[in-house]
Amino acid sequence: MLGALVVIALSSLAVLATRSPGLRRYAFTFWVFVFVAASMFYPAAFGTWFGADLKVLIVPLIQVITFGMGTTLSARDFGRVFTMPWPVFIGMFLQYTVMPFVGFGIATLLRFEPEIGAGIILIGSVPGGVASNLINYLAGANVALSVTMTAVSTLISPLLTPFWMKTLAGRLVPVDFLSMMYSIINMIIVPIVAGLAANRILYSRKRWARSEGFLGALAGGSLLCAAAARLLDMTFLGPLAQMKGGLVVGLGLIGLVTLAKIVMRHLARGREKWMDKALPVVSMAGICLIIAVITARSRNELLTSGLLLVFAAVLHNAAGYFLGYWGSRAFRLSEIDSRTVSVEVGMQNGGMATGIAMEVLKSAKAALAPAIFGPWMNISGSLLASWWRRRTPRALRKK
Repeated sequence: MLGALVVIALSSLAVLATRSPGLRRYAFTFWVFVFVAASMFYPAAFGTWFGADLKVLIVPLIQVITFGMGTTLSARDFGRVFTMPWPVFIGMFLQYTVMPFVGFGIATLLRFEPEIGAGIILIGSVPGGVASNLINYLAGANVALSVTMTAVSTLISPLLTPFWMKTLAGRLVPVDFLSMMYSIINMIIVPIVAGLAANRILYSRKRWARSEGFLGALAGGSLLCAAAARLLDMTFLGPLAQMKGGLVVGLGLIGLVTLAKIVMRHLARGREKWMDKALPVVSMAGICLIIAVITARSRNELLTSGLLLVFAAVLHNAAGYFLGYWGSRAFRLSEIDSRTVSVEVGMQNGGMATGIAMEVLKSAKAALAPAIFGPWMNISGSLLASWWRRRTPRALRKK
């Protein structure tokens, strides 16, 4: 009875936040609390559905979420690295040095058990999350730099994330560098490339993007290729066969998005940004379900180590903001760029870390830290954005 009352109360708050302009930025966090509460009180509900273990949904859901991230990017976002190389380089340097070592330090000092400690190091070793772009927008920071840093840090993650995990977490749990690298390419890089293609299909002004005949053929071809990739035995490709899942999801989503564009041209009446509204909702629902599945499997560990993990999340996140900002200032970046780098360094891709923990480390305990750190990063990021929004950098006040 208590569980039902808690879930209903939190659901009511989440609905209220969703509909309130002042609280809307916290709506996602409220929904996370709803799913966490539900999975803590009713863990069996997030164990199996119709005889299928729900953990099999984690990687495909992350691929869908990452595809959505890709649709918000374009080639310009990667090309900007050549127009602002120094801030991007400093951001990457801080991202992939500060956070892994802070994660290692926290895991060691707070004496977490090995698998949970490895999860803390993992959340520090992944690239920045797409939520940081929204936080930087709300903070009035350099959104172009934020998007470019997210894109570049994600692009180099197949090498740097396994490197730091092997170096720092390898003494806690077994870490296979190549297996983790291929998993990241399958789970993150392939869907992002598919999302970039979908972005081109959705928003290109060229004639082919307005031709329903061409779009229909493209949709049909993508779906057929996705089906063929799903049925085809790719073991002859060796390690590349691990990218099969990403190909299936990426091609399938390209086909569905293209079909949706054809349909929405008649239903949306010129509203071309419908995908920008649909994908965040899908992503938030996917993240909530992933967190619930992880929480249900690690309920007992959360009851004993939950508060300490929350403290670790606050400490890790705050260190990222602080060292990201002052590290940038030490390298003589502008105030606005330093704020941007601070947010990028402090906010990690929790979904990616969760997927690696389950897919490569095969550990629900290792996925606990990403599941807890993610919601906290959204809360702290929103608060930091509000605080910085009210404090215009001195250089901008003079203009």
